[in-house]
Amino acid sequence: MNTVVEKSVPHKSLLVQGYEVVIGFETHAQLSTRSKIFSRAATAFGAEPNTQACAVDLALPGTLPVMNKGAVERAIELGLALGSHIAPRSIFARKNYFYPDLPKGYQISQFEIPVVQGGSVEFYLGDEKKSVRLVRAHLEEDAGKSLHEDFIGQTGIDLNRAGTPLLEIVTEPDMRSTAEAVAYAKELHKIVTWIGICDGNMQEGSFRCDANVSVRKPSAELGTRREIKNLNSFKFMQQAIDYEIRWQIEELEDGRAIQQATVLFNPDTGETRAMRTKEDAADYRYFPDPDLPPLVIDPAWVERVRAGMTELPRVMAARFSAAYGLSDYDATALTQSRDVASYFEASAKACNQPKLVGNWIMGELSRRLNAAEADITTCPVSALQLAQLVTRIQDGTISNNAARQVMDALWAEPDSSVDVVIEAKGLKQMKDAGALEKIVDSVLAANPKNVEEFRAGNAKALNALVGQIMKGSQGKANPQQVNELLRAKLGA
Repeated sequence: MNTVVEKSVPHKSLLVQGYEVVIGFETHAQLSTRSKIFSRAATAFGAEPNTQACAVDLALPGTLPVMNKGAVERAIELGLALGSHIAPRSIFARKNYFYPDLPKGYQISQFEIPVVQGGSVEFYLGDEKKSVRLVRAHLEEDAGKSLHEDFIGQTGIDLNRAGTPLLEIVTEPDMRSTAEAVAYAKELHKIVTWIGICDGNMQEGSFRCDANVSVRKPSAELGTRREIKNLNSFKFMQQAIDYEIRWQIEELEDGRAIQQATVLFNPDTGETRAMRTKEDAADYRYFPDPDLPPLVIDPAWVERVRAGMTELPRVMAARFSAAYGLSDYDATALTQSRDVASYFEASAKACNQPKLVGNWIMGELSRRLNAAEADITTCPVSALQLAQLVTRIQDGTISNNAARQVMDALWAEPDSSVDVVIEAKGLKQMKDAGALEKIVDSVLAANPKNVEEFRAGNAKALNALVGQIMKGSQGKANPQQVNELLRAKLGA
């Protein structure tokens, strides 16, 4: 039996009302195979109920499960992406429990020897680098789905999901705040979608997170955990964990003990509620599945999978830092998705101004996309157009303020070109030094009080003068050139 030994890791903990928060995650990622883990039935979402459950999924007499090779390869990919150990031999077990939507009366999963062991997920929380250790990731089949909404006084059963391949990814209890937990979940979501093993659609149930939450006094033993099941959005995840933390602290402060339980989050009320007492491994009566032989993965198979993998986010971020001179933080931010990374690289190569391109993507472009509830794939401004815009800022043709006006025009009319917009709107910066000097002299003569205040040590007076000069030039003066000229004339 393989075991994972927990090591002591120091944490910078944020105390909540004198309590330390401890969070671990179990995430179910639906693998992107076209067929189920042990049968040829389809996994497509949205089919009519009970049209994609075959005899194998239902465990009808005489049927035998057959392992889906594609599901194994996707598990190997995740292990390679997270620096995990790929078990050369792993086994499947039957996890016994009785729900109406579990047609076999057991779930085929992995227990003693999972296919992926150890590893970690690294991410930034603000500008601080964090790392969450993984215990394991194991292959298993999904259950069906109970339907309550459309049946008055009854429950419908849809077995389309039964047998859908899942990879359950389990962490150590390494997270110490809601913000850290959400950041971890977002990073894991990025990784599984980046390498293409899961589509990450949380609303359809392709990426479901269970958060194990407990609180304790600093340096005390771990508190009793409660598991919040099936969190299907990052927003609800944050709300649910925040509520659960407050609830547990209030219970303890009132002298009541926390009971281990599985709870659900109600987004309408913003509260968690107990669904059932939490089971332990012994309650599931695991035993090796007699119908499935051990899963054997030789090193050559692992290397074939490795050779076919795309460049990983952390590898690409390191390359961006080395090739483009970006900070680790910026490189990580620009590799949050493959689409953003591709957009950045195409634009940076076109104008050879990677830092400016990165700043525009992380700043102005991101702000506009968020406001439009869109992503980079539907951005009306192409990577080449952004490169042209950055080039015109860099060569002094337009100011940053004018560049935002150009962006406005491109956003409204994506077929326009940067140079055409600049010309049509008269946004070119004033390059005639003589004409600019006349405006500066005129402003200085008209504002003797500001001049006197600046010379007396009031730095803000200079800003007032710059504003007047920019107004006099109709915004076409180069702000840096204005500052230099002003300081020269004022003897600063």
